[in-house]
Amino acid sequence: MSLVDAWFAPAPDPARVAWLSGHEYAHRGLHTSADVENSPGAFAAAIARGMGIECDIQLSGDGQAMVFHDWELDRLTAETGPVADRTAAELGAIALGSSGERIPTLRDLLGLVRGRVPLLIEIKSRREMRIGAVCLAVRRVLEGYGGEAAIMSFDPRVAAWFGRNAPGIVRGLVVTEENDRTFIGTIRRYLWLWDAKPDFLAYDVRDLPSGFAAAQRRRGLPLLTWTVRTPALRLLASQFADAPIAEGEGVANPAPNR
Repeated sequence: MSLVDAWFAPAPDPARVAWLSGHEYAHRGLHTSADVENSPGAFAAAIARGMGIECDIQLSGDGQAMVFHDWELDRLTAETGPVADRTAAELGAIALGSSGERIPTLRDLLGLVRGRVPLLIEIKSRREMRIGAVCLAVRRVLEGYGGEAAIMSFDPRVAAWFGRNAPGIVRGLVVTEENDRTFIGTIRRYLWLWDAKPDFLAYDVRDLPSGFAAAQRRRGLPLLTWTVRTPALRLLASQFADAPIAEGEGVANPAPNR
């Protein structure tokens, strides 16, 4: 299968993706009870500790890339309803939890980071949604950014879009084998790989060790793994992956809640 993989999804130039390995990435920032996930405070805490940052992107109603994980506002704010029903200005006025911090844009995050730590930008999508608008919004913000940044998504269409329309941006495929460990599931993962043609994989740590992941790693795709939440999972990540995407007790020497 490796020859087929090499034909349909060639391995990246090692120099292009070398920066992905050897870092620890803070999952949605270094969030605690004081700093809400995907908040400026959580990102600042990660930067202060020299950690890379993983974040999530949703599209606002007026086409701006917003840093927010959920499709709905309900879990993390006092507001309700879909993120996509609000403009960027409206979302930027909404407090995250009780912190008083507001929902940032991707541009806000890049301005905060300023190239000091690497970024993994997960673009959220749904099967029924057209992905061009959110991909274009992210590309526009990343144009001219001088720091290390990569996009990634569970949706192979996202990496494929960047491969066609922004080949200079490093792109990854997020993978989980959960509830899909059959022969058909394996075939599906290969089809997604060949469609996405990613530069790296971000793999569910609960699936490691994985024959599929190991095969891609051997032929030159860096293997990141999520979400590393415990010391045991951290050990697993160190054995079978190139870098952990961690939170809580999975972070090396985790900071206490403030």
